[in-house]
Amino acid sequence: MPDHTHFIAFGLIALAMVLTPGPNMIYLISRSVCQGRQAGLISLGGIAFAFVLYILCAALGITAFLFAIPYAYDLLRFSGVAYLLYLAWQSVKPGGRSTFAVTNLPIDSSKKLFIMGFITNVLNPKVAIMYLSLLPQFIQPAHGSVLTQSLELGSIQISISMVVNATIVMMAGTLAKFLSSRPAWLKAQRWIMGTVLAGLAVRIALESKK
Repeated sequence: MPDHTHFIAFGLIALAMVLTPGPNMIYLISRSVCQGRQAGLISLGGIAFAFVLYILCAALGITAFLFAIPYAYDLLRFSGVAYLLYLAWQSVKPGGRSTFAVTNLPIDSSKKLFIMGFITNVLNPKVAIMYLSLLPQFIQPAHGSVLTQSLELGSIQISISMVVNATIVMMAGTLAKFLSSRPAWLKAQRWIMGTVLAGLAVRIALESKK
């Protein structure tokens, strides 16, 4: 078995990453505010499923194969960029609404919520990069099966991500009510969110394989 310090260090890094605002957090807040906590938790299930697939790919070496195929990485990367830019436009377009604004949007089915959560996470190349470059640094071949260690570390990452994101889902409605009585805050939030999304898109677009 690897040293417990490796698990603790990896857990702290995973915590820092999930606390950093990104597409997953933004989508979960938006969905929870628009359709309620249950919808947010179902969407979180889709995000978790994407994490599981990434873990299996990293553990079995498929992710490395994907990055070795010409243009495969760029296709994934720019798909994520396009999605982020779409979300940014939805935030700042004339007549657009704040992510935290409670609105009467059409109710999506549980299946669609799950799929959208999955797409939001799987189109984020930062996740693939994390599992390809970060996770291997905490593997100790001399301390047991590499596959087992990969799955254990991945389980830690998923557990931390689920706890933090579930908390965000449960608090989203409360924050929305606080902001709904302050129109100026809602307007500022829309532009801040749009700017953050566009910034994330630009950052991902400019990154190259490492």
